[in-house]
Amino acid sequence: MKKAIVTGGSGLIGTGVCDALQASGWEVASFDLKPGEGEARHIDCDLGNEDSVKQAFETLGWSSLDLLVNNGGIADPVNGPLAELSLADWRKTIDSHLTGAFLMSRAAIPLLNEGGAIVNMISTRAFMSEPHTEAYAASKGALFALTHALAISEGPRIRVNAIAPGWISDGDDLRPVDHEQHPVGRVGRAEDIAGAVLYLAEASFVTGQVLTVDGGMTRKMIYAD
Repeated sequence: MKKAIVTGGSGLIGTGVCDALQASGWEVASFDLKPGEGEARHIDCDLGNEDSVKQAFETLGWSSLDLLVNNGGIADPVNGPLAELSLADWRKTIDSHLTGAFLMSRAAIPLLNEGGAIVNMISTRAFMSEPHTEAYAASKGALFALTHALAISEGPRIRVNAIAPGWISDGDDLRPVDHEQHPVGRVGRAEDIAGAVLYLAEASFVTGQVLTVDGGMTRKMIYAD
């Protein structure tokens, strides 16, 4: 049975990824600060803390691995005006996404079997922004760069790719206009991202790439009336 670690496995996307991997026959561990509602094995882990990541791998006790999904991180992209953003809050966001992916990848690479894969969860916010999202955007943009750097360093034994989700929701409190602004006609769901993870886990001729899964939203030109 193939083995996968998913960080942030208790969140919306993380739960969807864990469930899809398990349904496809994978053994899955979720590294998170809170247990999820799915059946993946929960391992308590503060992703931005080096000692916590080390302890999490020791607790897991696996001697081999086939897939690491770096999905964890602070979900809220808004940090407020830059002039009011503290260094501590900046670092908290950067550490949860970027440093966490670095620490997890560093620990996982010696365990990854030949042909194994790393999938980094970036965001369309790595390429476009709303106001007051500097820390989140910077962390996701850097994670994109880390993706192609790792792909070159770790190939051909390991493939490293990224997924850039757009608007993903559980469907609560959505308005018709929310769906209509997507060329595919709807807001994304967790299973859309999970399907992309399953593809990249097995796509043996794909590395160093970003798969944008956003319903076409970043390809739509928007003009104010």
